[in-house]
Amino acid sequence: MRYTTLISAAELQSLMDRGAPLMVFDCSFDLMKPEAGDQQFLEAHIPEAVRAHLDLHLSAKADPDAASGGRHPLPSREKFAAWLGSVGFGNPMQAVVYDRQGANYCGRLWWMLRWAGHANVALLDGGLQAWMAAGGVVSAGPTAAHAAQSFALAPARTLLADAAQVTAQLGSESQVLVDARTPARYRGEVEPLDPVAGHIPGALNRPFNQNMGADGRFKPAAVLRAEWLELLAGRDPARVVHHCGSGVSAVPNIVAMEIADLGGTALYAGSWSDWCSDPGRPVARV
Repeated sequence: MRYTTLISAAELQSLMDRGAPLMVFDCSFDLMKPEAGDQQFLEAHIPEAVRAHLDLHLSAKADPDAASGGRHPLPSREKFAAWLGSVGFGNPMQAVVYDRQGANYCGRLWWMLRWAGHANVALLDGGLQAWMAAGGVVSAGPTAAHAAQSFALAPARTLLADAAQVTAQLGSESQVLVDARTPARYRGEVEPLDPVAGHIPGALNRPFNQNMGADGRFKPAAVLRAEWLELLAGRDPARVVHHCGSGVSAVPNIVAMEIADLGGTALYAGSWSDWCSDPGRPVARV
């Protein structure tokens, strides 16, 4: 069975017990303490999990070949594929991604694998907390290196938007912007990370954590569908372009729309950090 959005702790355990071709990635991170995720990984992780660091592996800061702007620019697809192969991930494998932060960071790798053309990638629903609550064992310390593989790129399974595209359609019915940041950041009341506060004019606000229930898992499909359709208020789901501060926490919104069968949406990976870097672009505050 292929898993392409979510996988439960029990389903992951079953794959591991069967020896299915599989790689698990730990994407734990803290924007304010970038070293914290590494320490968390060393303290406890799913056995044989590969560490995927947002800054080091899933971003391309100061790289002229970066595929997007913003605080966490995407590496080129080619460089990302080379990293996947170097850690032992091959095309036939199922990927499972998780973190400890409510899917805030592991969604980045889920999206990037789909961007690389890989279909079989799923978020561990509920993260490491759900794994441990289900009785899953954890390991401490570093993980032994996996033998290198060859990962071949395929046509992207995701849509990537840039600032030029967003600007060209600003205020048009052909684009529905959805901002995944907290309401206070969206309104421009606070801005702890970027030099300008506010949001892209016309954007709707859907904080990414609203997709999760009290147990840390994604809400049922029917609930998500109803909530998203209420937010969109008749707007075409296929026109949605997701963004956040730097293209990371927007991804749980993409996952939620996939679960709700409202998929096919795009990611503005540069997001607010890219948008506000140009003083000529409009800013809204409410």
